[in-house]
Order: sequence, then C-alpha cells, then structure tokens
Amino acid sequence: MPAGSEPAGVRLPHTWRPFGVRLAGAVLGGGLLAVCALTWIGFDAETRARFTIFQRGTLVFFGLLVFAVWFALVRSRVVAEEDRLVVVNGYRRRDFAWPQVIAVRLPPGAPWVTLDLADGTTVPAMGIQGSDGARARSAVRELRSVLDTKSQV
Repeated sequence: MPAGSEPAGVRLPHTWRPFGVRLAGAVLGGGLLAVCALTWIGFDAETRARFTIFQRGTLVFFGLLVFAVWFALVRSRVVAEEDRLVVVNGYRRRDFAWPQVIAVRLPPGAPWVTLDLADGTTVPAMGIQGSDGARARSAVRELRSVLDTKSQV
C-alpha cells in the first residue's frame, strides 16, 4: 500500500463508537442492577416468598428488555474500511461502497452524524454522537478526510 494512500492520522480499518452513551449506560445500568439486587437481598424471607413465579418472570423480562436496548446503543458504530463504510445502528448493519457516500454532516444540536448518499437519501450514523462534543467533531473531521481520500481514488 502506498504511503500516501491513507488520510493523515486515520489508519484503516478505523472504528468510531459513541463514548457518552456507553459510559452512561454502563454506569446507570450497573447502578440500577445494584439497587435491585440490594433491595431483593434486603427483603426478609416472608416478603420474598410473596413474589409469584409470574411476578419474578416479569421482573426478569423487563430487565432483559432494558439490557437489549442498552446493548443496541452500545453496539452502534461506524467502521471505515478500505473498500466500504460500515454503519451499525442498534441491531441493523448497513454497508456502503465509498462512491455511495457523498457527505458527512453533524449540524449543531444534532443527536448523531447523518450520511448523505448518492441516491438522495440520508442515513443516520449513531456511532458518532453529537453529545460527545469535541470527540464527535474530531470523528467527523476524520471520517470526512477518509471520504475525501476515497472519493479521489
């Protein structure tokens, strides 16, 4: 691979993931789990015995549902590879050839990056979140530099 074929500061493949959402989800999810576990342990045997199997199953179901939503947010990412751009939003993965991607946008106040595509549509890229501030702006600059390099080839 020629030395000048990669954008300055970005080695491919490169992955961008949301930081704030992952941190908040881990801290709040861990805290909620700890509070629920300590509350259950704090109940006396008589109170715990009053919970039916259905009630316990319902609590477990809602816990798994919350975990599934958290995992979908944590799973979100944008991956720049040599031949394509991979966007994973929750449980959906989309692969784009570099010529399909026209622009990368993160307007002020936007929750995440939007990709403008050659067919006139837009696609959200939740792997770069506006709430990450300077980290998100840096990621947008990096992704734009990769896009510029790949569009010249």
